[in-house]
Amino acid sequence: MSFASTERVNKSEASKGLFWSTAKEEGDLLRKAQDGDDSSSLLLGDNQGEHQLDGGFSSLEGMLQWAIGHSDPAKLKETAEDAQRLSPEELKARQMGITELMDKLKMPSDAQMMKTAIDDLNNSSVSLEDRHRALEELLILVEPIDNANDLHKLGGLTAVIGELDHPDPEIRTISAWVLGKASQNNPVVQKQILELGPLTKLMEMVNSTFTDEAIKALYALSALISNNPEGQESFYREAGHLMLQNILSNSSTDIRIRRKSVFLVADLVESQLGSSNKAELPFFSNQLFLKSVVDLIATPDLDLQEKALYAVKNLLQLRSTEALVFKEVCKLDVTLETMKQQLQQLMVEENFKEYAVDVESLRREVELIFLGKLDKVDMQVPT
Repeated sequence: MSFASTERVNKSEASKGLFWSTAKEEGDLLRKAQDGDDSSSLLLGDNQGEHQLDGGFSSLEGMLQWAIGHSDPAKLKETAEDAQRLSPEELKARQMGITELMDKLKMPSDAQMMKTAIDDLNNSSVSLEDRHRALEELLILVEPIDNANDLHKLGGLTAVIGELDHPDPEIRTISAWVLGKASQNNPVVQKQILELGPLTKLMEMVNSTFTDEAIKALYALSALISNNPEGQESFYREAGHLMLQNILSNSSTDIRIRRKSVFLVADLVESQLGSSNKAELPFFSNQLFLKSVVDLIATPDLDLQEKALYAVKNLLQLRSTEALVFKEVCKLDVTLETMKQQLQQLMVEENFKEYAVDVESLRREVELIFLGKLDKVDMQVPT
């Protein structure tokens, strides 16, 4: 029990003519018991006590106080006398028994729980339900970065990656989710996972007919290669850019997968912009690819529109992309004007006004970058 909590109890009980015994008062309590004073009723009264005031025992001290208050004084005296008659060996044995009991009552550490879950994954006889439970526990446990960093030491990454080949789609889905959660913003775990080589498998899972599996696989891919040059190079070697183009250009693909894909495109292009000494990938200046991104600005999904707009903003800033391709092939000027009119309509609706204002600011920024890129082309044309 905290000092403030104890103080509240003391004040509350004092107002009822009661008092709360502390550890320092235990000797007084025993003396009163010896004098025949029934202190248990004075300590807590009928049906009162810390377990009711604070909703449970907040500490071992609180439990001890409650136990003392509810003990028969005569029995308490007898127990104290028995303890005095115990030999040193008997006292030591009793202390060891108490220590063992306390150890059993302790919660297992995160590392112990992760090891238990990993052992279940490595046990081929474990039921599908328990295997699923083990992965769900790992999903929660790897959120702290220290736990994520320990996962590989415990054999967890190898075990989870092995589950990507499980015949059950839910097991594959949550396995990809665990990998994504553990590697997000974590270069150490990113490197460990990439060295184990699940990139190709995750890309195959993105094309799964099970939508949740595809979504979580794409999430894991994004987490693995975000701000990771080595991971991005591996992704391009596996034709990951073509996978993204197929997703963006296919209107029948689940909208959530398209959102994640265009967001990943924006992130990859931003990495290119941040590497001034690195050659720009020719893929990002591919006309079909650029058109597939620009076309997403015209979709009815507001979230997808905004993500596509941000991706276009980054693409426009690449040296290798051509302004005339954005104008003549992608019709970016027409698309931006149409979007402007849509946003103006949304601004009059109270529920969308703030959103529309923010997106209009981004749209205008894209338009200015686009016009500036066009001006440079005009300046280079001989008169």
